[in-house]
Amino acid sequence: MATIYFVGTYKPIKCGIADYTAFITRESYNEKWAVLSFGLEKFGALLVGDITPKPDHVWYGMPNPTEISAPVIERGLKELGARNSDDVLWFQHETGIWHDTDKFVTMLKHLEIPKVITFHTLHFQSHETPSGLRKYQYELLRDLFPYVEAITVFSQGVFDAVTSVFPEHFSKVLLIKHGIHSYPEVACLSRSEAREKLNDFLLYESDLDQTTKENIHKQRIFIERDAIIVGQTGFLCPFKHSESLFDVRNRLQEMLPQKRIIALRIGSPRDGNQEIYAKSLREVQGVDDRFLIETLLPANILPLAQRAFDINFYWPSECTQSGVLAHALGAGAAIAGRDMEGVGETLKEAGQLVDSNLEHLITRMRDLILNPDVADVVEASAIEYAAKYSWKHQSMAHYQIAERLTHPLVLPMARYPSDSLQTAINLLSDNIPDQVINPYVDPASISKVDQAVPGEPPTVGVN
Repeated sequence: MATIYFVGTYKPIKCGIADYTAFITRESYNEKWAVLSFGLEKFGALLVGDITPKPDHVWYGMPNPTEISAPVIERGLKELGARNSDDVLWFQHETGIWHDTDKFVTMLKHLEIPKVITFHTLHFQSHETPSGLRKYQYELLRDLFPYVEAITVFSQGVFDAVTSVFPEHFSKVLLIKHGIHSYPEVACLSRSEAREKLNDFLLYESDLDQTTKENIHKQRIFIERDAIIVGQTGFLCPFKHSESLFDVRNRLQEMLPQKRIIALRIGSPRDGNQEIYAKSLREVQGVDDRFLIETLLPANILPLAQRAFDINFYWPSECTQSGVLAHALGAGAAIAGRDMEGVGETLKEAGQLVDSNLEHLITRMRDLILNPDVADVVEASAIEYAAKYSWKHQSMAHYQIAERLTHPLVLPMARYPSDSLQTAINLLSDNIPDQVINPYVDPASISKVDQAVPGEPPTVGVN
């Protein structure tokens, strides 16, 4: 079976792409994946965690992204023992990493190995082009399509935007949803149980200073039984507009004067720009039940915090996907978010509160607070969506695509009959472990690529 060589940032580098690839490889078939990542010294102490021990299957030999080239990739493949005949290069593309598009395309052009690119930051609501793509994104796709076997996108909106502009490459575009976490032990907790556990962590196990801990206890943020917490987690990025959280709290308090509404932002800055933004949040926190707790929550505590909130609020100005929301959905948390790009599409599909108008969204948040039965339905929808698009399912979808690329005589990417996928699975069954044949995947849903028409993407992963 195919071995996938992912290319991009990887743990212990602290960024969304590194997290995403780590979650995919965690569920990948053992010995059938590896990662080519950047030298850790390139990212500095703020963006790199503990480097000991280094993960297996990972080569930290790539230079700065602006210095990347085909020979570098080939050297990494050799170091990792790639065989070429059954190997696939799988790039994780995010503009902040691969910002030199000319060098990126040149690298692809000179690599003689099947290549797939997952695009994390493509838009479909931009005003720069009629399709909704941004102008540089259109130019990048135009230049690289001849040199890749497939690209994957996370949303129907992006799929429609790309295929409307490049219909000649329709068969290369696959819709594969962003993976979602599963936290059954957190999702089954009541709100009060989650709050109690979060309160204990912050007071007795976190790195918060003593003054902050005493203030958390004094303000009874988590122990006042009838308080409503509207919260947000993650790095203190300006584009997340966390100040809106405080404004939303004020509006909800006006609407519900009989209740105590708390706005709680938990997170920390990770660079100079975020530190400047954090300072502006500090200036208004602590007044009128608006709180900022500056700490980076460990992986096992993040979903607990999201479950402890009555509503997770998300109103970014610039976001196509969100790893934070992937955690919240897996925790069975209720989310109120902005109907924008891939984030809005995900929230709608997951049955969450979503609107493009903030005032309308606040009204829906009020209604959820007043109707616990509605909150139960929203949380159940989150858990259902998390099960449908689990990291395990989405990882296996990667191997289905890789098998199609590495066995073209059996599984040609765009020319085989619509029923040939199941035939190929049968023929390859002796070579493909059972874990790779996802029982939840209908082969017909993948083979849509052969009979595709505009507006009907070949969705890969689950039905």
